[in-house]
Amino acid sequence: MKSAYKRILLKLSGEALAGSQGYGISPETIMQVAQDVAEAHKTGAEIGIVIGGGNIFRGIAASAKGMDRASSDYMGMLATCMNALALQDALEKVGVHTRVQTAIAMAEIAEPYIRRKAMRHLEKKRIVIFAGGTGNPFFTTDTAAALRAMEIGAEAIFKATKVDGIYDKDPAKFPDAVKWDELTYIEVLNRQLEVMDSTAISLCMDNKLPILTFNLKVKGNILRAFQGEKIGTLIKAN
Repeated sequence: MKSAYKRILLKLSGEALAGSQGYGISPETIMQVAQDVAEAHKTGAEIGIVIGGGNIFRGIAASAKGMDRASSDYMGMLATCMNALALQDALEKVGVHTRVQTAIAMAEIAEPYIRRKAMRHLEKKRIVIFAGGTGNPFFTTDTAAALRAMEIGAEAIFKATKVDGIYDKDPAKFPDAVKWDELTYIEVLNRQLEVMDSTAISLCMDNKLPILTFNLKVKGNILRAFQGEKIGTLIKAN
């Protein structure tokens, strides 16, 4: 049960942590995620995690209703910190050593993001959870995932969401929606597919970093991705 990858950046959707309740943090869901990540970690892979905050607060949604965009984005960053601490607790309950590093300094609860320190933790087989997005408003946690992946030298981004890949239209609304197994960065940008925001896709394209998107809700999917099984949709250069 060996990993096909040495180092991966796992991007977890905040909404997925809400489970069936639709908001907040579902203890059952986060425990299931922690167990799946722990199984993947046993393959010997080094894992960095970036987690969203949409289950608690969405900055873009709040700014659309009149709130200052910078203020709402900072609130969204704090939501990712809450999710990161919850995930750290769940991972440590299943016996995995973790560290949370935040892009916004909060010394009492987490380390500040320091690239060399993060690399050292990974080398010691600790899982590093990167919270607080990029630390800047107007950037999503998708962009934070792409940025952290480049910085730590990850071989790919695994984006675990509520859907089992990328479709030509919403599969929840259209039964005839077609799923793609592979796409290029340019196809994603040209078709305006909402898998990740355009800044994150462009950053991955410039650095030829593959993105695999798959369903987080299916037990064992994280392990399958690490073992190189064909699941979800792969976005790459050609």
